[in-house]
Amino acid sequence: MSGAVDGDRVRRRELGELELEPTVAHGGQGRILFNRLFGPDAFEGPIHFVDYAVLPPGSSIGLHRHGRDEELYLVLEGRGRMTRDGESFAVRAGSVVVNRAGGEHGLVNDSDADLRLFVVEVGLPGEAPA
Repeated sequence: MSGAVDGDRVRRRELGELELEPTVAHGGQGRILFNRLFGPDAFEGPIHFVDYAVLPPGSSIGLHRHGRDEELYLVLEGRGRMTRDGESFAVRAGSVVVNRAGGEHGLVNDSDADLRLFVVEVGLPGEAPA
């Protein structure tokens, strides 16, 4: 794992140095590339993880629900179509979307260029990371 270590915690990562793993995300179309930048051990608070993902054209994070946590999607580059609780809307670089606990959400890259984003999962009070 590349990154700066503070005690026993990785506290800094360089996106340009990451090894991205191909994966099918929540039954979505095609394969996305992904890296778990930080897991729960990197934080004092209820953050479960911070992921960096690249969705090539035509790929998607399939529609799915979480339990007692919320997710924030921050689109860094590209554009696509988000579905959240039955509503579909366009996202692009700079879009920030909160997916509520128990809500259904997914993201598709319907463009001809990569879509890059951060996904941050935060537990509700009293909830331990999975």
